[in-house]
Amino acid sequence: MTTVTAVTVRAPAKVNLLLAVGPVREDGYHDLVNVFHAVSLCDEVTVRGADSGRAGAGEAVIDVRAAAGGLDAHLAEVPRDGSNLAARAARLVAREAGLPEERARVRIRIDKAIPVAGGMAGGSADAAAALLACDALFGAGLDEATLRALAAELGSDVPFPLLGGTAVGTGRGEVLEPVPARGRFHWVFALSERGLSTPAVFGEYDRLRPDAPQPHGDAALTAALGSGDPSALAAALRNDLEPAALSLRPDLARTLEAGREAGALAGIVSGSGPTCAFLAPDADGAAGIAEALEKSGACERALTAYGDVPGARAVTPSTP
Repeated sequence: MTTVTAVTVRAPAKVNLLLAVGPVREDGYHDLVNVFHAVSLCDEVTVRGADSGRAGAGEAVIDVRAAAGGLDAHLAEVPRDGSNLAARAARLVAREAGLPEERARVRIRIDKAIPVAGGMAGGSADAAAALLACDALFGAGLDEATLRALAAELGSDVPFPLLGGTAVGTGRGEVLEPVPARGRFHWVFALSERGLSTPAVFGEYDRLRPDAPQPHGDAALTAALGSGDPSALAAALRNDLEPAALSLRPDLARTLEAGREAGALAGIVSGSGPTCAFLAPDADGAAGIAEALEKSGACERALTAYGDVPGARAVTPSTP
């Protein structure tokens, strides 16, 4: 019998095709209708047992590296302590499995390709990957429903990277319903030198939209996904948080303009920003838009990706 000593899980970033935001609730959250679309920018999370000298009881040692060039400068923003969502995920799995604290000590390596604090749910993807990795490492055998519940406990965006594909999120965004999407859509993501705080963006949204209506879906968006027509999808993209993000970061308007001028079918702020997402007509178009954006100086770096892609998956479990 072999013993698994390390597990690596890859989890995707997301772009919000629709982010409809309702008024703030009594619990401080907002009702959302959120169409998530998983794209091929992925973080890899490797979890292994920690040496007793490197971590205290129930603590995780976090090692973060840049998997894609240009992200190194952002890594300082990733927590290396127990506040990291991946570390919190490890504690939740250990709790659910009834493990003693010494068994719950882990070392977590995160290879980042998803922008940090960029509105693409990189931290949530890491948490989802850590849930799966720790479940396998600890031999917990948690079912899908339990993993989804733990993900929702960690945050509104964490359940989606477990599912992947394209899905409508309601409630706080954590209640998911898959949506069929035909074909492949090509994207360009323009990265910013500085991140944006999600709570700050929602706070600015509340200031700008004190009369925000209840959120609702969009039949045109669903039809565009089903047809696989990028032009139809471009016409249906919508992010209610974009005005708030632009209010806090007016420079993003130049980024959006540069991408559209470079041939993008549409450009939107991704989630709470500051990453800007551009839908391209095809792979060649995406490459051209990315090159033009970088030459324009309107962003720090531009990355191409496609969607949708599957959710978090184990890459390779390691044995002695």
